[in-house]
Amino acid sequence: MSQIALPLSHKRAADPERIVVGNANQKVIEALRNPAAWPFKTAILTGEERSGKSILGRWFAAQGAGEVIDGADAIDETDLFHRWNRAQEEGRPLLLISDAEKWEIALPDLRSRLGAALHLTIGTPDDDMAASLIESIAMQRGLALGEGALTYLVPRAERSFAAIERLVMAIDRLSLERKAPATQGIWRDALEAVQGPEQARLI
Repeated sequence: MSQIALPLSHKRAADPERIVVGNANQKVIEALRNPAAWPFKTAILTGEERSGKSILGRWFAAQGAGEVIDGADAIDETDLFHRWNRAQEEGRPLLLISDAEKWEIALPDLRSRLGAALHLTIGTPDDDMAASLIESIAMQRGLALGEGALTYLVPRAERSFAAIERLVMAIDRLSLERKAPATQGIWRDALEAVQGPEQARLI
């Protein structure tokens, strides 16, 4: 598993220094590195909550690779259509980030143009990526997980970016509240708190 640095000139406090690269986003990152290959130099990026869409958008913009419109599905469609046209006139790649599960576009001209764009979706983390995400989030929080943590947590952790983040945050919180290292008792209680007792006691 690898990571890419995020050379952000205006880094926010909550942004990680790096983003984990794995099965869920590898092809997306490869595509973002080659916007010249996008149809009409336009791509639409979607993915679940906390999957890193906005961070990847800022990384893309920081490279000077093109324009990014985050939350594009919430923008007035006529305005978005004009921005698409300007990007075409200037030959500038345009990355649109959508939070909508299914983006329904009413304006026919915009719908036809974005229908031809490259559609990129951040998928579901596999075991290897889940392990790397747990390690990365714990490192960002200064949390020492303890020996055997990944062996215990990975098979039990829900496969979503947001759920993995909530799990590590719960481990960190319980460890601080109890003034105790994060060992199996805390891992189990954190799993139970965020996913329920059945998942926590999965063999």
